[in-house]
Amino acid sequence: MDAQFNDQPISDEMAQSTHETHTSQKRVASKQPVFLLVAWILLLLIGGLFLFASLSDLVSDARVGLPTDHLEVFHSITGMTWNAAKVASPQITRYTTLLEVTYAVHELVFGLLFLVIVSIPFRRRARWAWWACWIPMIANLTYTFAMAHYSRTTLTYSLIADIALPLLLFVHIPAFFSKSAPRSA
Repeated sequence: MDAQFNDQPISDEMAQSTHETHTSQKRVASKQPVFLLVAWILLLLIGGLFLFASLSDLVSDARVGLPTDHLEVFHSITGMTWNAAKVASPQITRYTTLLEVTYAVHELVFGLLFLVIVSIPFRRRARWAWWACWIPMIANLTYTFAMAHYSRTTLTYSLIADIALPLLLFVHIPAFFSKSAPRSA
């Protein structure tokens, strides 16, 4: 049966399409400078950080009711510990936990989308993917300015993405916007 399948001629169109696809993928991979490969891998790690942070928050929400890195922020804003707030107003702390869970799920979804974009269209140098990778900066900066500045630990974590993501995207400018950059739709 395999012999019959292998003996069948391949259409010229199919062979040309397969060759072009393989060649364009090889071209992006083979002509890419090492620093771009490293920057791309670091972008994947940032996406992994987005996933790790959201999953860690969900675990903390289930155990404590609030992500552990938010405990200091909560204390700074409210003037009371999380445990004291749970005793004083259990309904408000349940509401806060619900908000934290929904926020963490949103982070998880955006982290997954970021990874998919970086893994496939960004790697293929689709220009729209470079622009789309800037979208998480809206959430990153909002988090930094709204919450992270209340806690040195939380601020340190948030600044990693605030600084690394733009730098890694700027490194890729020549790959996406130079005249010799391959353009894919």
